[in-house]
Amino acid sequence: MSVNLNKGQQISLSKSDGTALSAVRMGLGWQAAQRKGFLAKLAGAREIDLDASALLFADGQMVDVVFFQHLASQDGSVRHLGDNLVGGTGAGGDDEVILVDLGRVPGHVDQIVFTVNSFTGQTFAEVQNAFCRLVDEATGQELARYTLSGGGAYTAQIMAKLYRNGAGWQLKAIGEPAAGQTFQDLLPAIVAHL
Repeated sequence: MSVNLNKGQQISLSKSDGTALSAVRMGLGWQAAQRKGFLAKLAGAREIDLDASALLFADGQMVDVVFFQHLASQDGSVRHLGDNLVGGTGAGGDDEVILVDLGRVPGHVDQIVFTVNSFTGQTFAEVQNAFCRLVDEATGQELARYTLSGGGAYTAQIMAKLYRNGAGWQLKAIGEPAAGQTFQDLLPAIVAHL
């Protein structure tokens, strides 16, 4: 059963039988909002390039990053499955996917922060049906979904983070709007959420 997360909400990544999940998939989906006005049909559909990134932190310091130009962490525990330049899935499946093998994440990595940014600079006012979701990779079961609210003049969002809690992992929905076209632009805003 999936949980619709609200900003700031947290969930444990333990299965109902108390065992820990072994691997999760963070999926991102979106659609370009319909253009309005008389000339909207003539202009055709716009293309919006949202990019998902996973930033790995140890004691508050970024130690690795996975994004469309660096598809795997140094140890291979986090992998990006490729860049989608236009979106389109929206409320259905995932347009971009980041896989996390929780058992292989190095012990010193205590947080993995997921971000989304508009590489082409469009604001979220031009995006609709945007979401991120966490899926149990072994079963395909959706565990949690966070809707990235449409509207707003921002070009990025700090979506969520996985963090260690004792021997297991938890997910926290952050949902913090930010400005920036790359994950590097978001680093100052991310610090407040570590």
